[in-house]
Amino acid sequence: MANNDNQPVISVKNLTQRYGKGRIIYENLSFEVPRGRILGLLGKNGTGKTTTINILMGFLRPQAGECRIFGEDITHMSAETRSRIALLLEGHVQYAFMTIGEIERFFSKFYPKWNSDAYYGLMKKLKVTPEQKISSMSNGQRSQVALGLILAQNADLLVLDDFSLGLDPGYRRLFIEYLRDFIKSEGKTVFMTSHIIQDLERLVDDCIIMDYGRILTQMPVQELMTTLRRYHYAGGDLPEGEGIYSPWHTADGNEFYSFLPEDEVRKLLKRQNIEAADLAWEAPASLEDAFIGLTGRY
Repeated sequence: MANNDNQPVISVKNLTQRYGKGRIIYENLSFEVPRGRILGLLGKNGTGKTTTINILMGFLRPQAGECRIFGEDITHMSAETRSRIALLLEGHVQYAFMTIGEIERFFSKFYPKWNSDAYYGLMKKLKVTPEQKISSMSNGQRSQVALGLILAQNADLLVLDDFSLGLDPGYRRLFIEYLRDFIKSEGKTVFMTSHIIQDLERLVDDCIIMDYGRILTQMPVQELMTTLRRYHYAGGDLPEGEGIYSPWHTADGNEFYSFLPEDEVRKLLKRQNIEAADLAWEAPASLEDAFIGLTGRY
């Protein structure tokens, strides 16, 4: 299939999924992943992150809506298109009796575009040799071996579900730096989730923040960090309505988050008869602060 640089690598339109006949996971979920970008899917537990990946990979059939990868409907993906996707759902190697070199040679036979340099480049950073047995490695090192095998597949799209699970801070930082350099130099596209939002702040270009049943925002991380504001004022009532996120009584007043500029916020507060003469705002200090500001503390 010919590449189309203008076509999104992943396109999801009006996706609806439920648990049985009861709780809606999400309804009319729509988003796109542009080519050559690293996109992080953020959401609290139970918002449907792994469900979304299982649908995209064909493990679950969508109950409504359309999902396409490289322009193909995910329910009828060709073998050629599937070969362009590398998936990590479990961060540990299953063949621990092998050595670093043996497992690379074993997996390389299944992938025509195998890139040994991507694998051994990461192993070099881990300071392990091809003769070292995986069974003698720590859980963090084993996770890195699994991630190295994913990179070596040389796929056009990498799908990583909670890639940092089980990694200590040092190994997470090592992999984040290596992955970003690899992705940018090779022009790959990545769709990923992580429970450790600090990792994604250093890694992803764009983020989708999900709440229960909907997408709150999708935008470049730097744009999110410069357009979202934490407003605060001394006392009175809390505002409500469209564009107001996570209103909260704090120890020294009230706060809420919004993408609205200050003049529009003042007009909104005035319409709701809220006195906020000392209204002030600041940008979120981190992606984690922005995430909590949009989704709420609990």
